[in-house]
Order: sequence, then structure tokens, then C-alpha cells
Amino acid sequence: MSLQTLSEWLRCPNCFLPLTPTGTLRLGCSTGHSFDVNKRGFINLLTGAPKFIGDSAAMLDARDAFLAAGWYEPLQAAIRAVIVPEHPLRLLDVGCGTGYYLRAALPAGAAALALGMDLSPAAVSRTIRSHDRIDGLVADVWSPLPVQDAAVDVILNVFAPRNAAEFHRVLRPGGLLVVVVPRPTHLQELRRAGLAVEMQADKAAHLEASLAAWFALESANHLEKTVPLSISEVASLIGMGPSSHHSAPEGPRPSAASVQDVTIAFDIFGFRRRAAAVS
Repeated sequence: MSLQTLSEWLRCPNCFLPLTPTGTLRLGCSTGHSFDVNKRGFINLLTGAPKFIGDSAAMLDARDAFLAAGWYEPLQAAIRAVIVPEHPLRLLDVGCGTGYYLRAALPAGAAALALGMDLSPAAVSRTIRSHDRIDGLVADVWSPLPVQDAAVDVILNVFAPRNAAEFHRVLRPGGLLVVVVPRPTHLQELRRAGLAVEMQADKAAHLEASLAAWFALESANHLEKTVPLSISEVASLIGMGPSSHHSAPEGPRPSAASVQDVTIAFDIFGFRRRAAAVS
């Protein structure tokens, strides 16, 4: 990370003017707003208290443990297959987590750079440590993004919230938005056992409708497989996702040992940026 490469992604969250290096570990705009860059190499541009809570270190530890087992490698490969033909030089991952998918999607070659954005500083820190061509940004997807207009070739969004209007603004003309959402059968065995929260049944249809004014659906791929997990893998799978935010219901606590085979199922969508939003 260098201050220069980091600044080239960013605009001031207060006045929306470009940020440039203004000192050791500082970026600022021409109107005088100034921001510290964390010594670990990322910048926090949150401007207020976010509505949601970012992933904790414990959740990220669980995610690292589960992903290391390789069960989501087919999803990693499917994401890369959608992104690589775009030959992106500027790749933004909104909701980057540990950087697992971003690392795989980032093309080879020094010219291709990435920005990992997340609400969790701990997540952004892990992402930028994982690759020397990834810069880091702590920001809230529900606010105007502190990213410059048309600064991005491809946006990656895996199991994360979306801000369609802002995604449209920061993508270059003709840019690609890649979105991954769980299918209705994803983790169905864990939900039946009371180990995972319920999910929206029509998630894919809702996604397309929410993006339609700014993006045109271009591709849709599906992955589904039932995999045999160990007790520790089931525990990590539960602990790394939204189920870890919710308290167990009253009564006997369900056990990870009660589930062995688990369905993992995803939709991978490619949305092309429209030239202008349609009403």
C-alpha cells in the first residue's frame, strides 16, 4: 500500500472532493478535511454511527477456519470465471470480509489493483494483509461511498448489502457488478436443526428488482452441493455468518453434532451497468 495508490480510489466523505496525500499517513481534500491512515495500511472514512455491526474478530476467525477446508473453493472459482474476462484494472469488493474471494478474482499483473471495503476494521485489516495489491477502506455501504466517480471496473459483492445508486456512480460506463446470494436451499439442514437463521425465500428475485433501474442482468450461474462436514466445520460455518449475531431460542440448545451433511448453494449474478438509471 502507498498513500498515492490508496488516495486514487477515494473522495472526501464530507464534501466529495478527491483525497490526496497531505502528510505521513494522512489524506486530505482541498477544502481542508483531513483523515488519518491506519498504520496497518487502511483508512476509516465512516462519518457517523452505522446502523449495523461489522463482523467481529471471532466471526473472521471462524470464517478463516471454515474457508481453509476448501468447501467454498467452487464458489471462489465461479466468481473468478465471471470477473477475469473483464480484464479489470480496478476491482472493488464491497463487504470484503477476509478477502477470500477478492484475492482469487484479482487478475495477475502489477497493473491490476483492488480496494477491499467493509464496515469491520478487523475485516479490512485481514484483507489488505492477504495481498500487496489490495488497499483497504472502512465505510458504510448505506452512506454515499467515499469512492470517486467511475473509478472502478468491477464491483464484487458477496453475501453483503448493496447500494445500487452508489454502485452505479462508482462503476465506469459499461462496468460489471458481480453479486453472490445464497439460494433457498443454502444451509437448509442447519435451519431445520435450529442452528441458522431463516433467510428470505425470494432473494434472487428481490435482488434483480432492486438493481433493475441501474443494472441489466447479464449472467446467472448456480452452485449447489451437499457436503459432509465435521462438527468443528459446522461450528465454524455457523460462527462465521449472520447466525452468530442471534441468540439461541429458549429451551435445549441445538448441537452442531446433530448435523453432518449440509447443503451449500449459491447464485452468482453478473449485472452490467446501464448508461443511465431508468425510471
